[in-house]
Amino acid sequence: MIILGIETSCDETGISLYDTNLGILTNKLFSQNIIHTKYGGIIPEIASKNHYKKIFIILNKALKKTKKKIKNINLIAYSAGPGLPNSLLIGTTLAKSISLIYNIPSIPINHIEAHILSTMINKYKPNFPFISLVTSGAHTLLCIVKNYGNYKIIGQSLDDSAGEIFDKISILLKLKLPGGKYISKIAKYSDKNLNFPKPLINKNTLNFSFSGLKTHIFNYIKNNKLNFNCKANIAYSLQKSINTILIEKIKLASEKFKINKLSIVGGVSSNNNLRKKMLNLTKFKKKIFFNSKKLCTDNAAMIAYTGWIKYLIKKKNIKNNLEIDIKSKWKINEKF
Repeated sequence: MIILGIETSCDETGISLYDTNLGILTNKLFSQNIIHTKYGGIIPEIASKNHYKKIFIILNKALKKTKKKIKNINLIAYSAGPGLPNSLLIGTTLAKSISLIYNIPSIPINHIEAHILSTMINKYKPNFPFISLVTSGAHTLLCIVKNYGNYKIIGQSLDDSAGEIFDKISILLKLKLPGGKYISKIAKYSDKNLNFPKPLINKNTLNFSFSGLKTHIFNYIKNNKLNFNCKANIAYSLQKSINTILIEKIKLASEKFKINKLSIVGGVSSNNNLRKKMLNLTKFKKKIFFNSKKLCTDNAAMIAYTGWIKYLIKKKNIKNNLEIDIKSKWKINEKF
């Protein structure tokens, strides 16, 4: 079975072809990071405009690389939420257009659920139940993954996401997007820990809060000269604070629910410092699962794979609904 995955939830345009026997055939991605860096953040109108410009080009490249034709596709999976409404509409419209013309069933996919299930694409994968930390540019949450399609949210950010803080501080430091990548690079040159705050770290809650940390760093930047050494110290201290918060919440979740299997997904999970610290925790020895870095950020392979899982669950109940349907604030424990 060949599944076409379409990802346009934010500013990454992704097309993937997934073979249920062979795995990922291709996973094409166009990133708008360079475009949005000069604006100091993602501009929704520009994001959707670039999706429109690039999506057909990327689709054709994916088909050419795999030597497949549209008629070889058996199922279309597309990001229907959460995300930027206009960006979601581009991918959804493409999915429904192909579905109508070629009579191929299509299925809406929750972008966050796809992140959670992305570790299941790998050869080594966690057994149910396991705890999943989703940490990306727009979301930071903890959930118990009981089975495919069965998730319990046990903690989430009360304000900003970890990835959002990395992006905003990176822009203020005149670095590039994605922030986590460039913060990590410059942090290596630090010679001082600035001991930035770690909100909610000593509270008996699995929720996160990053806005206080953001405000503290904003004020620090305002009151200090931003030479290279200062930037490196800010980057190191920011990374240390966020990673410490994430690790302590994971440990608390494991203790509360007596689960020591863990997956960490989303763009922030590609941070080398976070990976190193997590892998050093004896509690999760050989029971912690990361993706390859290509599958950490938004991508269409995880959408296609999740489409296959949904197909296996629903099978004949999948209806070829041609309505242009999106849900920009779709939660993983909500039905579409």
